[in-house]
Amino acid sequence: MARIAGVDIPRDKRVEVSLRYIYGIGSRLSRAICEQTQVDPATKVRDLTDDEIGRIREFIDRNYTVEGELRKSVRQNIQRLIEINCYRGIRHRRGLPAHGQRTRTNARTKRGPRRTVAGRRRAIAKK
Repeated sequence: MARIAGVDIPRDKRVEVSLRYIYGIGSRLSRAICEQTQVDPATKVRDLTDDEIGRIREFIDRNYTVEGELRKSVRQNIQRLIEINCYRGIRHRRGLPAHGQRTRTNARTKRGPRRTVAGRRRAIAKK
């Protein structure tokens, strides 16, 4: 496995796909990296030369914030929102969606599994 930005990227996949295993690099960015470093995106990682891996590694280190630094900055940004008590910070603190989505019926991922309320069914039946 090639180690780029502290991540072992898969050897059996194309370079364009393997670079996406690095936190902070998506499909568009991986294509741009391949283009800038003059590496064919269709090449498998195991077929890359040491020179090509070095160019990719150096380019990413010089031009992009990825992995640990990026995770740290995102965590700090959320912590700042929580500390200044803005609306988004309050939503993060409570574990609710922060971008205006409805929560009456959806948002199960953020809110967790359903918690059953005792006597709810009888109250509905009486109406």
